[in-house]
Amino acid sequence: MLISCSKLRLTLNDLNGNTQNKYKILNDPVYGFITLRHSILLDVIDHPYFQRLRRISQLGLSHLVYPGALHNRFHHAIGAMHLMQHAIDEIRQKGHEITHEESRAVSLAILLHDIGHGPFSHALEHSIVSGVSHEDISVFIMNRLNEEFDGALDMAIEIFNDHYEKRFLHQLVSSQLDMDRLDYLRRDSFYSGVTEGQVSSERIIKMLNVSDDQLVVEEKGIYSIEKFIVARRLMYWQVYLHKTVLSAEFMLVNILKRAKELSSRGVDLFASPALSFFLREDISKEEFLSNPDVLERFCQLDDYDITGAIKVWASHEDRVLSILSSSLVSRKLFRIKLQSEAFKASTRGEIIEEIKRKYDFNDEEAKYFVIQEQIDNKAYSTAAQNIKIKYKDGSLKDVAMASDHLNLQSLSEVVEKHFMCFPKDLDIKL
Repeated sequence: MLISCSKLRLTLNDLNGNTQNKYKILNDPVYGFITLRHSILLDVIDHPYFQRLRRISQLGLSHLVYPGALHNRFHHAIGAMHLMQHAIDEIRQKGHEITHEESRAVSLAILLHDIGHGPFSHALEHSIVSGVSHEDISVFIMNRLNEEFDGALDMAIEIFNDHYEKRFLHQLVSSQLDMDRLDYLRRDSFYSGVTEGQVSSERIIKMLNVSDDQLVVEEKGIYSIEKFIVARRLMYWQVYLHKTVLSAEFMLVNILKRAKELSSRGVDLFASPALSFFLREDISKEEFLSNPDVLERFCQLDDYDITGAIKVWASHEDRVLSILSSSLVSRKLFRIKLQSEAFKASTRGEIIEEIKRKYDFNDEEAKYFVIQEQIDNKAYSTAAQNIKIKYKDGSLKDVAMASDHLNLQSLSEVVEKHFMCFPKDLDIKL
């Protein structure tokens, strides 16, 4: 946990010309000691918007499968910033200019890249808000912070939005080989205990370079990149898209959908003020843009609001909400069937009929107890912003073409799977 901290003083020239620049050392379980090199990083971390990330889980409900996976977005953001600082050092050592201001800005950009995540990371985007992604909300929050910090985040926002002249800085923040992915693979592997996700982030960063304003990897780093891509594929199937995790997270989505449905009818539900607002109101991207109060309320919402409400909803008089909530709280998760081909069109209807019979529900109520979705896993894309290998003669080649790993090209193919979830006590065989 990032809790052991020591305040030190360092004589540096920061953006404002100050010679006394406070910085902090954090003790991280993955990397050891992490230094914040710019005073504004500590100021941003101390802001309530960023502190909220301590209460946003990094892996949603994955701890129901991997008990140790209880780390949060705060941990990840600090770790990604740490890797960014090392990447800046490496690129500078290879003769490419990154000014102090650019170093500061790109560190801020990666620090804030996930600040727009809602409770349990992605559940909110699929349930009680519509048409707005966590990336959109991250930009909204960064703009709000920029106002509070008198424009100090101008360059960071340009880099984040890929509007800055040095395009490779954006690639360090968001690409197929960015500091975000390097940290979350290693960190999620560490906390979940799934060793297949371990990557050598130090080795990969040592192999980074810049060519024609794009991030590249030196030829001798190709095997580390191969392992990185394979590790990402394995982590998706074993952790992020684990079938039991899918069952739990879509049950959570349905709980929030049911709560919103009841709220729209005027049913009184226990909820924190922030959660109550999002249950009552139909919030879209336009609402975030037009009403400043929406963003402020969002920044008051975290996992604790959802968890506290679900515990109470387990005793609610609405049977749909209470059964779903009590099942999630006690980890009585839906059975899930995962397969490569699509389910027959009649399958969902048959399950709904069985649910109606078993629970004495109507059609509207029964739909919350069957989940039919599809997922896809693409470890690497040969499309835009692909990973380029730089050879000694200066030539560049896509890693999928440069690799002698027979499976690497196949990893660029999208693998789709279909799944169906429903209560375990149903007499259904698929």
